[in-house]
Amino acid sequence: MNQSIEERIQEVLFLQKSSLLRLKNSSANERIEKLQKLQNYMLSHQQELFDALYQDFRKPTSEVILAELLGVKREIDHMIKHIRSWMKPQKVTTPLLLLGTQGHIQYEPKGLCLIIAPWNYPFNLAINPLVHAIAAGNAIMLKPSELSEHTSSYIKKMITALYDPSDVFCVEGDAQVSTFLLAQKFDHIFFTGSPAIGKIVMAAAAKHLTSVTLELGGKSPAIIGPSVDMDSSVQKIAWGKYLNNGQTCIAPDYVFVHEKVHFQFLAGLENAINSFYNADSKGIENSGDYARIVNRRHFDRVVRLLDDAKEKGAKVIFGGELNPETNYISPTVLSQCTFDMAIMQEEIFGPILPVFTYRSEEEVIDYLSREEKPLALYVFSEDKVFTDFILKNTSSGSSVVNDCLIQFGHSSLPFGGVNNSGIGKSGGKFGFEEFSHFKAVLVQKTNFLRYFYPPYTLRTKWLIEQVLKWF
Repeated sequence: MNQSIEERIQEVLFLQKSSLLRLKNSSANERIEKLQKLQNYMLSHQQELFDALYQDFRKPTSEVILAELLGVKREIDHMIKHIRSWMKPQKVTTPLLLLGTQGHIQYEPKGLCLIIAPWNYPFNLAINPLVHAIAAGNAIMLKPSELSEHTSSYIKKMITALYDPSDVFCVEGDAQVSTFLLAQKFDHIFFTGSPAIGKIVMAAAAKHLTSVTLELGGKSPAIIGPSVDMDSSVQKIAWGKYLNNGQTCIAPDYVFVHEKVHFQFLAGLENAINSFYNADSKGIENSGDYARIVNRRHFDRVVRLLDDAKEKGAKVIFGGELNPETNYISPTVLSQCTFDMAIMQEEIFGPILPVFTYRSEEEVIDYLSREEKPLALYVFSEDKVFTDFILKNTSSGSSVVNDCLIQFGHSSLPFGGVNNSGIGKSGGKFGFEEFSHFKAVLVQKTNFLRYFYPPYTLRTKWLIEQVLKWF
């Protein structure tokens, strides 16, 4: 009799719960060995991953290396380098009132962890949190996205080959499987996806008081100041926006351009797009360097946003070509947009870039202060006063000056959102800590506090009053 996926999940959860103490007491060497096995497998099976991502997105091999493999490799290297020191008890200073005690913070694994990965970077965004969870000593249930089915199958094959299910298990399936998983009791849930689904995950976690990391998204703005290196800026924005066909949670979602450089920006952006994807003059659709929307449903969603914008007065400055047979949407730039358009009400997650002009930075701040806090914010300017004003008066998960996307690859900076764009952090030590419990340990070596025990005599009261006065 065939075992159902639900029965298999329950069976593996039992095995993983039974292994928690063993994993908690695993050495740094044991955890490093697990990470090295993972790295060796992905580097020795690159072609399989290239093929899977091409089938899912027509993703160029170079983008797979840059945006999928490289980040995971660097994260594993960073973990291996630092894990021994991170696992050691971290000493803390002793307050004078507790003189005679010794305190430290012990990082221990949270326990049974669920990772639900998205489809847009299906390898990177599944394996990076897995790396952090392994380094912290957890048992892990990994659920890759069913929308990127070929990459999901690759991940399943890899995890099955490398790990015992009691340590790490990969389960494939649709939204019903995710719903079943969320009904189980985990010690931590790491979810990457949209704010709408993030709310569902958080509600499910609340039933068990399970901690969560939510890496969400939102509409990340780019702001072009009046004093800017335009040639460099348009290239960086074109790369950041159209990489992976715009299906990047930290891609510039829309742009504010100072009116003094508006036309210069539009012309430069068109040139940058052509230089990237039409260098041979054979047309962008024929470029081997331009990915596709993941499926027809998401293609139709992005097209509806484009159609709504055009119906309400937006002008297509560049692009706008469509091919539903291959889920192709060309790099598209819109001007004369308004904030009531549907394209400004939700994250675009596609290769369409609305461009707005402004006269004063206060206009930009006024708009951003009324919107949800984005996952990223980009400022392009050679004027430090302008840049500092924007950074000081905005809130976002991360901010980058004069570039796009690169914050995700910085192992010493936390990556994550704020409020609607996410909860919790990942990357480097922040990822290790996200899957760890900070246990406070205090060792008492004296009985100094006996002087404050009842009965509260006049002497005792006097001592307590002195503590209030001097400590």
